[in-house]
Amino acid sequence: MPEIPIDDHNSALNLRLQTVIQRVKDAELRFNRTPGSVQILPVSKTRPPEDIAQVARGGFNAFGESYLQEAEKKITKLAPLDLQWHFIGPIQSNKTHLIANLFQWVQSVDREKIARRLNDQRPDSLPPLNICLQVNISGEPTKSGLSPEAVFELAARIVEFPRLNLRGIMAIPAPCNDFEQQRQVFGQVKDIFTALQAEMEKTGSSLDTLSMGMSNDLEAAIAEGATLVRIGTGIFGPRN
Repeated sequence: MPEIPIDDHNSALNLRLQTVIQRVKDAELRFNRTPGSVQILPVSKTRPPEDIAQVARGGFNAFGESYLQEAEKKITKLAPLDLQWHFIGPIQSNKTHLIANLFQWVQSVDREKIARRLNDQRPDSLPPLNICLQVNISGEPTKSGLSPEAVFELAARIVEFPRLNLRGIMAIPAPCNDFEQQRQVFGQVKDIFTALQAEMEKTGSSLDTLSMGMSNDLEAAIAEGATLVRIGTGIFGPRN
């Protein structure tokens, strides 16, 4: 891929990227997290391949996408960069074949039917698909995700699928601007994650991924134990 000239657009993108990196470092220090223990996942949905390539040059090799047709084109175009792709959007059953073939991670699994289809459609030539269960921690009727009570049953089913590798849970709480309220909700997610870790250890499985926190609440998420924060506008700027 040809080099992108350093123009005002890319300078602004680089500045936002460095700002997010510093925010995460500061939060790790403030909340006694191990330095470097929180992964930043740039969320590149609706963003052009050129912007993704620019962020990749900043040292990032994993990106989050929600819209499958758009993602397919970008994954194909950016294949020479050998990037890792996380699907983080709602999953329709007729889309599982492409997801199982294109992505390395799926963070938004919330039904056994979807998990089974991803398992059955994952090519044997590829490593097992890394899976997070999406928890609807705020109980929003319009949002995807499992109820906290349903997480454990689905997790027990997923560990039986040979082409899936259960890694943890993901949550998108209802928007809130109060830091302490953000922490309270993220703390509930962390409690579910900790309990699920203990349950999965009984089966010989090890969970290591707690995906929560976005541009507006990453500090609260890190305070409560997030291992991965998903950052879109904080890196790429406002969407058109």
